[in-house]
Amino acid sequence: MVRSMTGFGRCRDTVDGLDVTVEVRSVNSRYLDCYVKIGRAYSYLEERIKPYLQKRGISRGKVEVGISIEKVASGTGELSLDEAYLAEYLKLLERLRDGYNLRDDISVMTVARNPEIFRTVKPDEDIERDWARVESVLARAVDTFLEVRSREGESLARDIRTKVESIRLAVDRIEELSLADVTTYRERLAKRVAEALEDNKITIDETRLLTECALHADKVAVDEEIVRLRTHFGALEQILGGSEPVGRKLDFLLQEMNRESNTIGSKCNDAQIAHLVVDVKCELEKIREQIQNLE
Repeated sequence: MVRSMTGFGRCRDTVDGLDVTVEVRSVNSRYLDCYVKIGRAYSYLEERIKPYLQKRGISRGKVEVGISIEKVASGTGELSLDEAYLAEYLKLLERLRDGYNLRDDISVMTVARNPEIFRTVKPDEDIERDWARVESVLARAVDTFLEVRSREGESLARDIRTKVESIRLAVDRIEELSLADVTTYRERLAKRVAEALEDNKITIDETRLLTECALHADKVAVDEEIVRLRTHFGALEQILGGSEPVGRKLDFLLQEMNRESNTIGSKCNDAQIAHLVVDVKCELEKIREQIQNLE
């Protein structure tokens, strides 16, 4: 399962008289960092967001979830008069009027200026009911979010496979050049020794020559490193085709591949091989940058 760590998803719907809007966005992060922005009236739902995201398979990234909940229409009984307070308030206004001989301007609008006569009846908090309302919209926003992540992840995976193929070709060429170097080393060494001993009429010690060739072959042999690199190619493809998050595994695998290429570069003195090793390391670095975006 190859998914990018960047994505965005949004959904808006009306649920039980509530206008619910959910936005989910994320950027790269080493771990799963979840930030939730939700109105104070529904802040008790915040603790359910991160476990829900984890249940949906989101394991890495800095994820921001914004939830807006607005009433479409007020239900009955949400606002009422405090009858006892209102009666006492009117008596005091009348005493004030009569006791100080004030102009009688007691009216509905003047009385209504006192907010204490109104009482807001809040519905009982029902976490399960409210979570069900939000979850239905959150689920669709996360669906879109994961689709975007998967689409971008597949694009990155194709690019990684292309780069791996170029590395594979370079490794094949390194193997050919390495074998050729060992094969021609005896000829080059024998020629140099013969030229050096020609004036003294000394013959070449074939046993010593073979020993030197064997030592050189052992010194520059890169077959083990190439075998391990090819094994890593197979492991990389297996990871990309798996069902689990790939980012951390690929990061570790790239370290191993880079180590093998460094060893090859340190063993070989051939200029062509050196150039190919540089190309391999450049491609590995490009892949490493790509996998920093993968979950």
